[in-house]
Amino acid sequence: MIRFGKKAAVLTAAGVLAAMSITGCSSSIDTDEVVATVGDEDITMGVANFYARMMQGQYETYYAQLMGTTGEDMWAQEVSDGVTMEESMKDSVMTTLQNMYLISQHASEYEISLTEDEQTAIEEAAQQFDADNTDEAKEAVSGYRQDIEKYLELATIQNKMIPKMQEGVNEEVSDEEAAQKAMQYLFFSYTTTDEEGNSVDLSDEEKATQKTNAQSLVDRVRGGEDIETVASELGVTVNTLTFDSETTSPNTDLIAAADALENEGDVTDLIETDSGIYVGRLTSLLDREATDQEKENIISERQNEQYNSLLEEWRDATEISVNDNVWDKVNFTDQGVTITTSEEAESSEDTSADGSSSTDASADDSASADGSADTTDETAE
Repeated sequence: MIRFGKKAAVLTAAGVLAAMSITGCSSSIDTDEVVATVGDEDITMGVANFYARMMQGQYETYYAQLMGTTGEDMWAQEVSDGVTMEESMKDSVMTTLQNMYLISQHASEYEISLTEDEQTAIEEAAQQFDADNTDEAKEAVSGYRQDIEKYLELATIQNKMIPKMQEGVNEEVSDEEAAQKAMQYLFFSYTTTDEEGNSVDLSDEEKATQKTNAQSLVDRVRGGEDIETVASELGVTVNTLTFDSETTSPNTDLIAAADALENEGDVTDLIETDSGIYVGRLTSLLDREATDQEKENIISERQNEQYNSLLEEWRDATEISVNDNVWDKVNFTDQGVTITTSEEAESSEDTSADGSSSTDASADDSASADGSADTTDETAE
């Protein structure tokens, strides 16, 4: 079993490995080999492989399932011209690791360091991992003490550095800058669903009826009738939305028309699209809750911009290199990593059905498999 304890997750705020099942061919990796350098500091293959396998497990477990594909097929898919998802993910992993090393190198400038409790928790997590796992499991994910400790140290420092790197941004945001309006809107669709669940286009006559219904709703609501009541009679749903001029969903023409309305209660004309007709009714020229939330979003964007700007500044001032021949040894298609529940781990510790090696893992407490600051580092994921 591969296991991280709760204490490390709490004290490092770095996220921990959840349960894992490893299948396929596991090639031997020299964990001491240098895969990249950041300034005068080396990134070892052990640390890089450990972090890469955590990310691989997260994506194979959740994204592959959502996409209805296998991990192997997912990594082989092209995400841009000539670039596979595996290549894209490995580039992201490498950039994130480089940034983590850069942040650690600048930590003293912000008087950031690991506390005794944090260092102890990291060491205990690595010791427990070492004790709980077979040599085969540790070899597959480079799960050795020095690699785990180094990764958790970097992740802990990064999480402590984020607020420091974001300090000092302008937190004054006016209502005008953050203003969010609110509307109700309806959609008279030009498609329906048949008994088998397939989408079917309406006939021209049926589309004309939809248009008549939409215009009837506009006229009746403008005449003072309640929009919910009229919509119910016509069999359409009233949706609510807060928006500004830059909102694009559900339809840019709807947003533009609603944004142009001058008074609360005003109703747009029919907005016809290829798929149906939208109608909007302005309910607020300044939605207080949504506007206050947008203020927080704007402040957060400013903080993230400052964070990323500092990273770019540090990257520009630091010599960074990658040993591609070494990094190429990390292969997602040959070795799969899947996050499992504790119950699944207990039932799958034996050899898999196709004869490949299967090594399971469980976690006392599992947060995100990604210990990096993915909400702030634009290059992380």
